[in-house]
Amino acid sequence: MDELVARITSTVGIDPATATKAVGLILAFLQKEGPADKVAALMAAIPGAQEAIATADAQGGGGFLSNMMGGVMGLGSQLMGMGLGMSEISGVSKQTIAYAREKAGAGPVDAVVDSIPGLSQFV
Repeated sequence: MDELVARITSTVGIDPATATKAVGLILAFLQKEGPADKVAALMAAIPGAQEAIATADAQGGGGFLSNMMGGVMGLGSQLMGMGLGMSEISGVSKQTIAYAREKAGAGPVDAVVDSIPGLSQFV
């Protein structure tokens, strides 16, 4: 996870704590919304995935609106609630998915992304 956080910090320009939480929220979203078997294989291939999810969960996130919305819009609301702008959200999302493809392969990652309505347009 340190490699991914460092990549996000340098390319997106956010601090490591924010990057870690954002990645955790994205991975938690995939875990919640994607097919369990495909997501489990994906998470197993990403070093530190479960720890990042646990960190994001422990810190809470989003606020009222993100709790009301589901899907991609709810995730976006959570990330905006952290103070991230659209370009930062896009950068974190794209870096996270690219890293996942490096670790797990394009097939498994694309299967998860394609199974979640609306996600492919953001990654």
